[in-house]
Amino acid sequence: MALGEFDLIRKYFTRPTQQAVLGIGDDCALLQPTPGMQWAISSDMLVEGRHFLPTVRPERLGHKALAVNLSDLAACGARPVAFMLALALPRVDEPFLAGLAQGLFDLADLHGIELVGGDTTAGPLNLCITVFGELPPGQALRRDGARAGDALWVSHPPGGGIGDARLALEVFRGHLSLTGEEFERVRCAMEQPQPRVALGQALRGLATAAIDLSDGLVGDLGHVLRRSGVGARIEVDALPISPALARQPRALQQQFALAGGDDYELLFTAPATAQAQAQVQAAADAAGVAVRRIGQIEAQPGLRLLDAQGIELTLALHGFDHFSC
Repeated sequence: MALGEFDLIRKYFTRPTQQAVLGIGDDCALLQPTPGMQWAISSDMLVEGRHFLPTVRPERLGHKALAVNLSDLAACGARPVAFMLALALPRVDEPFLAGLAQGLFDLADLHGIELVGGDTTAGPLNLCITVFGELPPGQALRRDGARAGDALWVSHPPGGGIGDARLALEVFRGHLSLTGEEFERVRCAMEQPQPRVALGQALRGLATAAIDLSDGLVGDLGHVLRRSGVGARIEVDALPISPALARQPRALQQQFALAGGDDYELLFTAPATAQAQAQVQAAADAAGVAVRRIGQIEAQPGLRLLDAQGIELTLALHGFDHFSC
C-alpha cells in the first residue's frame, strides 16, 4: 500500500527538533531567535525541467534544493537556523524519497539547520524551501552598499571556477562533449553546489555589498549596481575558470563565466585598500574557499567588460530569467 501524506512526512522528513521550540506536527512551527539577533528569511523553488533535469539523482536534488536557499543566507551573512519544505510529487516513490531526504539532511546537518515544517501534495515535481537564519542587527550584507572605488570579488572552488554548471548543462543538451572525469566534476558543480555560508559570515563588517550568483554574474551584478546607484568594470581575463572550461573556445568561456548561471558563489564588494584585501583573503582562507578580485566599482553607471590589455569588449550577455524562452 502506498504511503499517505502524513505517513510520508513521518517516515522521511520528521526528526527530533534541536533548536526550534516546536517543529513538525502542528499548524505552525515555533522559532525563538537568539536574544539581540534579527531573522534573515528567504525562499526558493526548484521545478523539474526548469531548474533541474529528470536524470538528477534524488540525493543531489535534495542537496541542491537546500543549497540554493543557504546560498541566499550566505549572501546576507546570516547563520542558518531552520527551514521548511513544500514538496509536490507526481506519485509516492519511496526510493526517490529516501534519496531526497538523505541529500537534504546531509547538507542540513553540515550547516546545523533543521527542518521544522512545510507541506506535501500530489503534482508535478516541485520543491520549495524557505530558510531562516539570524544575524546581529545592522550587520546584514546587502545589495545597496557598493561604493565607487570598491574592489569587486567573486568566490570560487579551490582549483575551480565559475561557469562549470552551464558547461555541464550544455553537455547534457548534447551541444558539447567532455571526458568522464571532467564531466563528473562539472556535473557536481551543477547538481551539488556548495553554499558559501562560512564566507558570508566572515565578510560581515568587511564587504560593502554582496549577492549570490544564481542567474549569472552579469545579471546578478546588475542588481547590485542598480540598488547601489553605481557602475562597474570587470576584468574578464581575471575571472576564475576551471581547467575543463579553459579547454573550451574563448567565446564560450566568457559566456558561461559571465552569464551561465547556477554557480551559487558569492559576488561581493569591499574597500580597495591593502588592509581590506588582506582581510578578504583571510576570511576566504578561514572559510576554505578561494576568492578572486575581478574588477572595481565605478561612479559612472553601467558595466564595462575589459580584456587584459584594458580594451573594452562588446559581448551580448544576459542573466537567467525564469520567464524567458
